[in-house]
Amino acid sequence: MLGSLPVVAEFCARLRIRDVVDDACPVADRAVLTHGQVIEALVANRLTSPAPLVHVQAWAHEWAVGETLGVEPGLLNDDRVGRALDAIAPRLDQIAGSVGVRAIEAFGIDVARIHWDMTSISMHGDYEQLQEGFAAPKFGHPKDRRPDLKQVQAGIAVSGDGGVPVFHRAFDGGAGEVGQVIPVMKALQQMATRRDLLIVGDSKLISYANLAAMDGQGVRFVAPASKAYVPVAELAGLLVLAATAVDYVAGRDADKPADRRGTWHVIEDLMSLAGPRKKDSVLRLRRVFVHSSAREAATSTAPRQQTSASP
Repeated sequence: MLGSLPVVAEFCARLRIRDVVDDACPVADRAVLTHGQVIEALVANRLTSPAPLVHVQAWAHEWAVGETLGVEPGLLNDDRVGRALDAIAPRLDQIAGSVGVRAIEAFGIDVARIHWDMTSISMHGDYEQLQEGFAAPKFGHPKDRRPDLKQVQAGIAVSGDGGVPVFHRAFDGGAGEVGQVIPVMKALQQMATRRDLLIVGDSKLISYANLAAMDGQGVRFVAPASKAYVPVAELAGLLVLAATAVDYVAGRDADKPADRRGTWHVIEDLMSLAGPRKKDSVLRLRRVFVHSSAREAATSTAPRQQTSASP
């Protein structure tokens, strides 16, 4: 079966995945396959017909792996694939960063705007002996609402230009999202070879330390602020009539007549954010309040729905 393998092989070649892996994880001269060849085949498997490691060899026999990737299918047994994964694990950040840089160069990706988010992955089984330097399964705040399971966390950064993944990192299960922003920001600056990034994230992006670090580095950001930074009383004092209507159409309203579309209004101002210590400088931040008529309607009907559903 040929399928999309020629396309995958061409993208792998342009990203130089094989060369990047082999430079980071060389093998002995007597090796029949390099780690780069194995990882490239595994990438192709993930993108065509994902299979457990024990079935990768069968997939390679069924698909035209030898013809498109130049890899003998019989050599891709689960032991060889496992050894390649073990080899790249300590150098994963280096490899991912190099491939990300190559993608930016090869395809002209604009990385001036980066979207960053983290998620959790629940784990099953025992982890009595953890290898130092790798993300450790721990109890935390799982996104899948399974507090009975340990988890690891993963963060990914994608470009605003096309949503292309250019950076990722694994974290301990108990790591706080707020505390990862500064090191990730520095890694993104190094990868993108520019300091003046625009980082778009969720509310975990917001803390005084994070904002001060971004301001000091000339990095801009867009993120929602929680009630810890914008008091409820201040929100309640805002009036829609005093806001400015904006020409924005939500995706869910794109096919609706103009009179049935939701409306959007904004109020923009500046806010001051003081640090926890007296010597901390006061940050002056641009703040935008957004009002959605659809969101207001959903909020106003929610209590009535709850009431009607109760016995």
